[in-house]
Amino acid sequence: MITFFLSVVALVAGYFIYSRVAERIFGVDANRPTPAVAQADGVDYVAMPVWKIFLIQFLNIAGLGPIFGAIAGAMWGPVAFLWIVLGAIFAGAVHDYFSGMLSLRHGGKSITEISGHYLGNGAKQFMRAFTVVLLIMVGAVFIMGPARIIDDMTGNTAGLTTWVAIVFIYYIASTILPIDKLIGRIYPAFGFALLFMAVGISIMMLTGRFAIPELTWANLSNQHVDSDKFPIFPMVFITIACGAISGFHATQSPLMARCMTNEKQGRVIFYGAMVTEGVVALVWAAIGMSFYGGVGALNQTMAANQGNAAVVVNEICNSLLGTAGGVLALLGVVAAPITSGDTAFRSARIIVADFVKLNQGPLKNRLIISVPLFLIGFILTRIDFGIVWRYFAWTNQTLAAIVLWTITAYLIRERKPYWIALIPSAFMTAVVVSYLLLAPEGFQLSTGISYTVGIMMSVVLVALSMVTVYRVRLQDRALVQ
Repeated sequence: MITFFLSVVALVAGYFIYSRVAERIFGVDANRPTPAVAQADGVDYVAMPVWKIFLIQFLNIAGLGPIFGAIAGAMWGPVAFLWIVLGAIFAGAVHDYFSGMLSLRHGGKSITEISGHYLGNGAKQFMRAFTVVLLIMVGAVFIMGPARIIDDMTGNTAGLTTWVAIVFIYYIASTILPIDKLIGRIYPAFGFALLFMAVGISIMMLTGRFAIPELTWANLSNQHVDSDKFPIFPMVFITIACGAISGFHATQSPLMARCMTNEKQGRVIFYGAMVTEGVVALVWAAIGMSFYGGVGALNQTMAANQGNAAVVVNEICNSLLGTAGGVLALLGVVAAPITSGDTAFRSARIIVADFVKLNQGPLKNRLIISVPLFLIGFILTRIDFGIVWRYFAWTNQTLAAIVLWTITAYLIRERKPYWIALIPSAFMTAVVVSYLLLAPEGFQLSTGISYTVGIMMSVVLVALSMVTVYRVRLQDRALVQ
């Protein structure tokens, strides 16, 4: 219990302290016109109040990640708490804040265009394809996930196919309609359900005498049921994504950057939403470790259900909150992925529109881009959910690493303290490279080889960054002379 409380306190303190460091490094300008004011189009560039933007950003990035990912990550034990806290404060929130603020400064452009601006044209072309593929995968994952939960809640009366179709229809509407017409109106209700779920479970967990494992030297070990196959590094850092750091967030931030009216709002919207998601992840990791009587029992339950965290979520909500509370809580679990899936397709539309330079004002232009995206997304729903989720997880964290390197390049170019992004950039590079070489769905190499190559790749990129720093300093000296 002490570890859980300290973790929550650390996240809150991280917001009030480290977010100000990030804001100071970026250098906000309250008088600078934002895209919502300078480029208003009534579709994507629409000014909205800060509280509504925060809720939309939070729901966009929440998805299944801080719930399903935290439960899956809890299988490794209390080490999950450590990653959620440190990851959210020093990696995820930094990633989200700077990617959102860079979009704000670049006229609301998508992260693909911003990466190209700071990393070169080759990076831009790669990011365009890579990010659109990721977003379509997110949309497909967040169609099947909530559809399965709703089907289970309704006793399989309508059938999974029916719910998939309903979710799909909503996605189409939310992708092509102006952002304030549908997304801007229903997100507050979804936000209430999601927050009720987290608060309700927290209260029941803290008053129900659940034994939440403490983080001690003895517990700082791999408690996964298959520890040899799933080492803490890099598996935990891929499994717990949205609660700590997620590249998907960088695709969502430009949506909100197009709705902000003041640069000072960025700290609350981008950094604050990530920290809030971290708290949600802590709640689910804690209840996951304690609900069944310990980490070992959680592993047994997950193994018995083929790793399907939806079964655990369903049982926890109904057991702790009763029938009515369980339904409302599960609606929160359904709302979270749906409100990420719809904006995933919307972000994909915007990225393609930026690439082909097609004005998104006319409805016809939005349909020209959206229809092929939805067709591909529908095809992906025919593939096994587990396979799509695993590849999404690695792709997601790889995007996070690339975005962090983009932020590092920006800070170096602007002569600002680049360490705030360089350190998490190097770490996440080691994570994604090691995972690709080690994982069952990767090359399945030994840990020794995987770790060595992952670390070497990080060292090489850090060295290249230092070369860039040296060149920038030479330029400054030349100008002085």
